[in-house]
Parts: sequence; C-alpha cells; structure tokens
Amino acid sequence: MKKLEPGTEIDGFRVRECIHAGGMAHIYAVDYAQEGRSSGFPMAMKIPRMTVGDGAETIVSFEVELQILPVLSGPHVPRFVAAGDLSRLPYLVMEYVHGQTLQHWLDLPQRPDAETIARLGPAVAHAAHSLHQQNVCHLDLKPANVLIRDDDGSAVLLDFGLSCHAHYPDLLAEEMRLAVGSPAWIAPEQIVGVRGDPRSDIFAIGVMLYELATGELPFGAPTTSGGMRQRLWMTPAPPRKHRADIPAWLQEIILRCLEPEAAQRYPSAAHLAFDLANPGQVLITERGERLHGTPLRTHLRRWFRAAGMQYTPSPLPAQQIEDTPILMVAVPHADVSDATLYSLRQAVGRSLGIRPGARLACVTVISPSASSLTDSERSETTLHRQHMARLRQWAQGLDLAGHSVSYHVLEAGDVAHALVRYAASNHVSMMILGAATHGLQTQRFIATVPMRVARDAHCTVILVKQALPFAQLGQALDD
Repeated sequence: MKKLEPGTEIDGFRVRECIHAGGMAHIYAVDYAQEGRSSGFPMAMKIPRMTVGDGAETIVSFEVELQILPVLSGPHVPRFVAAGDLSRLPYLVMEYVHGQTLQHWLDLPQRPDAETIARLGPAVAHAAHSLHQQNVCHLDLKPANVLIRDDDGSAVLLDFGLSCHAHYPDLLAEEMRLAVGSPAWIAPEQIVGVRGDPRSDIFAIGVMLYELATGELPFGAPTTSGGMRQRLWMTPAPPRKHRADIPAWLQEIILRCLEPEAAQRYPSAAHLAFDLANPGQVLITERGERLHGTPLRTHLRRWFRAAGMQYTPSPLPAQQIEDTPILMVAVPHADVSDATLYSLRQAVGRSLGIRPGARLACVTVISPSASSLTDSERSETTLHRQHMARLRQWAQGLDLAGHSVSYHVLEAGDVAHALVRYAASNHVSMMILGAATHGLQTQRFIATVPMRVARDAHCTVILVKQALPFAQLGQALDD
C-alpha cells in the first residue's frame, strides 16, 4: 500500500505526516478531523503493508495486535483509540508516546556505562512484568520495540503483532509452522514452537542488555534455522571478554537472562528488575566472574539434553508470577520485643517454605533525623551498616536455600508510606510485618503503621502477633 498524503481523512481521522515507514507497517501522526474534538493526547495510526510481496504473517500479525492491544492497560503500553475493518482498510489508532527507543542508545558512538544500563534495564523489566501480569507475552522485544519516555524514563512496549495472550487464540501458532520472531532476540524455546512463556521475554531483555553493554549481539544475527537453533545449547561469550570494565554484577544478570533453559533464568521480570535496581546485592556466581566462553564439553552435554528435551506448554504468565513471588518483611529496629522478631521469622520461614524460588526483601525504616547527627560514629554510613547488620543477623535463622535475599534500609518520616511505596515499586506480592511495628501503640482512633499498610498496600499483607510471651515460649522450648 502506498503512503497516504497529509490531509487524507479516514473514518473521522485526519492524517498528518508519516513518522515511520517500516518493513511491516507505515505509522502516521493523526488527529480527529472534527473541529473541537480531542483525545487529550497525541495519536498515531498504524497501517500494515499489504503488497504482493508481503507474506501472510503481515496480515496475521495485524490481527494479533488488533486482538491484544485493546485489552491491555497501564502506563507501559500505548492507549488504544480505534481500529479499521480488515475488509476495507486495516489500521490501528493509538496513543503516540514521546521518547527514544533503545536503539537510540545503541547508535551512540560510546557504549552506555553500567549506571545507564542499570537505569534502562529496570524500566524495560517493569514494563514486561506489567504485560505478564495481564497474561500477555510480547515475544518480539528488541531495541526498536522498547521506547523510553522523555518525561519520567519509564518504558513503553510497542508492536504486539507477534505477542501471545493466554486467554485468546494464538493465531500465529495456528497459521505458522516455523519459529516466529526476530532472529537476534528470539528465545530458544520459541525456536521449537513454545509460545507464551514470560521467560522468553526475559531472554530478549538479556540480549538487549548484552548489546547495550558490549555493542555486540550475543548470538549474532543468524539467517537460517540451524543458526538460530544453536542457542538451544550455546551460551555467548562473557560480556567482560568484550569490555573489561563491565562489572561482575552486570555480567551475572545478563548471562542469567541468556541461559538456554528457561528454568535457569529469572523466574519473572520483577526478579530481574530487582537485581538491576540493587546491583550491590547481586549474588555473584561463576557466571559473573567468567572471562572465557563455556567449554566445549558443556556445549556437547547441553546439545544432547536439548536433542531429547520434551517442551511442554507454559503456565499462565500471571500464575508463574504468583508461584515465584517477591516477599517483603518489615523488620522493626526500635521498641520491639524478641518475641515479635521471633514470630516474624517464623512467619517468613513458613511463607518461603511453600514458595520455592520466591525472593525475600528484608526492609527496615529509620527516621531521616537519625542519619543527620554529626557524631562520626553516628554518621549515615555507620547507621546504615548497623541496621544492615541487624537485618542480616535477624535473617540468620531462616532457611534461605533456593531463595534470593536482599537487605534494605529506608529513610522516611512516614514509615507506613515508605513501606507501601517500596512494595509497589518493587512488585512485592506479599508483605509481612508485626502487628505493633516500630512501637506505635494501637489506639482506637489512630491509624497505626500496620493498619495503614494493610489499608493502602496493593499486595497481600500479613500482620504477625506473637503467639506466646517470650518467657513462656523459652520455657516451652526448655521443656
């Protein structure tokens, strides 16, 4: 289909300039033709290319996006406005978001530093997590499809033509018999026809992080199915082999995203975002220290395993997130009894015990005035170290095998607000806190910290009360 001329009217929309001419579609800036009518935000119209040489996937991907985009919500997707009839003129009208795609950072003459990557990476992971919570996997994440907003730095995901919604028919799986996706970013399981696993998007994010850090694609740009299949058993050269200044924590994160088996990657995009936002607490394994490629014998072992592997359909993305949640415990640091700390530890232990793979964030909140004291022994750094040590000591009694754990000291005058905000920004699924946190007395007409947290938090909140006075508990243990 040839380009539309500015001023053309389509179903009440006036076409302005063409802002993108891609291989699959043309995108135009549009507004309402009727005077005085406004959407309240800039709009864009996407019209798929339908020339004689274009394959059937162009039409199928348009139908997929037409099916999925209207049901998506949240700040990480463009708002849907209208759609055109496929029998007349297929088009999608959506919000036009101002920003730069990740390709902008790849086109810069110098590679982004670790700090920049640690800012861009969580934004992308938060956007992917929002999508997965709606039971949608993008399955075509690449730099051109990730836009970073100019105003707040959040990420917006574009182009859902290859996506999969767990509750809708998968048109691409029905129509296509070959792997569908962009060769450089496609995940191993997609190559063998498994669609709908949110960890496929985590693999694609890993490819983008690798490219941002090194300027290279981890698996090149294969053009044959055999070339793409190699990632079923191969791991790329360590990023630090390309750039010696890449920190070990960043390599650890990138290579974990790029594991050939989905089960070895991050269980959810929220877990990935958490590590990227807290680089100082990333557990460095052999992956992070690696300076050379994986040995040949390891590749051979993976090749044999991949040859005999039976791939099964993926669980619902939202269910997978629920099965491997991020748990948060608010540990008081003042006016708290040993009984309360003991009861908190017991509750956390029970919660972790029934949730293999769950992540634990241990959080305490201190007053800003505490870190403003001038005494050198009570400096901010010293105070934070003291509270971090208390958190680690408190967690020593927990069985943390198979669980990632991190420790966080927050400064805030409003404890409840700080806890609720932290839980929301880190996609916490469950918060555990004492019923008498931070020594605030429960009064009939005053909302205590636990009451406010339970009221305002968007996650499950468990309030823990000590079951026995600590002296009686100790006597029971002695008996």
